[in-house]
Amino acid sequence: MQLSNDQVIIFLISISVMLFSAKMLGEIFTKFKQPAIIGEILAGVILGPTILGMLSPGTFEFLFPKNSEINVAMDGITNIAVVLLLLVSGLEVDLSVVFRHRKKALSISIIGIIIPFLLGFGIAYLFPGLLGLIESQDRLVFALFIGTAIAISSLPVIAKILMDLKIFKSEIGSIIIASAMLNDLIGWIIFSVILGMIGANTNGFSFSETLIYTLSFIAFLLIAGRKIINKLISIIQVKLTFPGSVINFILILGFLGAAFTEYLGVHAILGAFMVGIAIGDSIHLKERTREILHQFITNIFAPLFFVSIGMKANFITNFNVGIVIVLLALAFIGKIAGCSIGARLGGMKKNESLAVGAGMSSSGAMGIIIGLIALQFGLINEEVFVGLVIMALFTSISSAPLMSYFLKERDKTKFRNLLQERFVFFTNESGKEKIISRLVEVASKELKLEKEVILREVMSREKNLPTGIANYLALPHAKIKIKDPFIGIAINKRGVNFDAADGLPCKIIILLLTPENNNEIQLQLLSEIAAKFRSKEQVEKLLALLNARELCAELKKLE
Repeated sequence: MQLSNDQVIIFLISISVMLFSAKMLGEIFTKFKQPAIIGEILAGVILGPTILGMLSPGTFEFLFPKNSEINVAMDGITNIAVVLLLLVSGLEVDLSVVFRHRKKALSISIIGIIIPFLLGFGIAYLFPGLLGLIESQDRLVFALFIGTAIAISSLPVIAKILMDLKIFKSEIGSIIIASAMLNDLIGWIIFSVILGMIGANTNGFSFSETLIYTLSFIAFLLIAGRKIINKLISIIQVKLTFPGSVINFILILGFLGAAFTEYLGVHAILGAFMVGIAIGDSIHLKERTREILHQFITNIFAPLFFVSIGMKANFITNFNVGIVIVLLALAFIGKIAGCSIGARLGGMKKNESLAVGAGMSSSGAMGIIIGLIALQFGLINEEVFVGLVIMALFTSISSAPLMSYFLKERDKTKFRNLLQERFVFFTNESGKEKIISRLVEVASKELKLEKEVILREVMSREKNLPTGIANYLALPHAKIKIKDPFIGIAINKRGVNFDAADGLPCKIIILLLTPENNNEIQLQLLSEIAAKFRSKEQVEKLLALLNARELCAELKKLE
């Protein structure tokens, strides 16, 4: 089958229109701090049967004719695009990051898969009609697929969100990335098993054989394969032209890995993703090579794939409100709850755990890809596919704002954010009781609580164990009936005896009041404040300052 001259012209025009539309709308959404894939899919919706096909059927049929050689060629391009997209996604997986945060990442990824998977599986299996399943279809396989679609996260979208929020290299950013890497790996293995169950394999392998060969392939790549690849990359970069030869080598390996898993019947994307992980682990792979591949694929092939997603179905006629609501509810409840619980079990604090859950909730590109594959194999209908695309887009859009909110809630209890100039004063009072009394008076007016109540709690703590720390710092504190922590600071340059461990008089007295039902916040703030006063020289510089504004500014700079 060969394209005629006219068909070649139409094919090239179609590709140009798709790329132009995807780039323009992708750029617009990027300007609004949203993932470019939203604009790229919207471009497909506009060019597809939803809008162009309805407003101008003739134009739509001319550009994207069905049942023709052009359609076959377009499918070939999009198949290559999705393989390359997964190859690049695999390159982003840093196994050292996963290992460094292995305890928290394992907890988040495993619990973050189990809970949404069971929730999605349970609803789809017990109430299949809610998701459009007809009686003739295999309920078990359908339920397994819905569970997987709900449970999987999108590493590329999550990485972009973390970069936009400027927390990609922070501790919480590294934990989320490590968790997303493991989540993707586990999710694709589960999805590959599902494909084997529905008979996607056409090469005579039994289900158990497919599973064994697939796991062996993954084990080989992650144990021995990555070491061989690392050695070969170092040789290629020295002996052959750079960067062309390395890029060529990466693409060859990616296509071979994709071909192998496709041969096993678990789809080409798993092979490409696993090869990407093995290549990305190489210490010899230069950042310039990664960037060239990333730019080439994400700006040319990925947009073509995501535009094709928007063109796969009519998003108006196949829009089912019930299915969309069920999928969105499952995605938000299952994913955020699952990953948040996993983060808490991994030792993270409440708002950090919720931020992790929000960050991991984006199913983005990965959710869309498995939805498309399921549609191609007849596992789901177009209504469910449209619902999955909307779910993926909505979770990608909402992930960043939710993360920002929970991180701000977390940071409310940080020492630097509790500092206020109006709660800082300089004094010559000679006794610690008098200084504490004055600090409590400031707190009483702000918190609208009786001074005697606060003073009683603070002095009771002081009598049990003096709160002089070291390096001129005293930290009188108490837990009382308040919602948010309060910090007041008194500066006495002559110094007051608070029975500090180093025997020095205390010149910076910080009153800390925290909610009585939250011991965690008090311990966190006491530890944070004490850590800032480790250096005696830095504290002496603070004591040389003359006003509250300068003092607060310098305190906020202390690490």
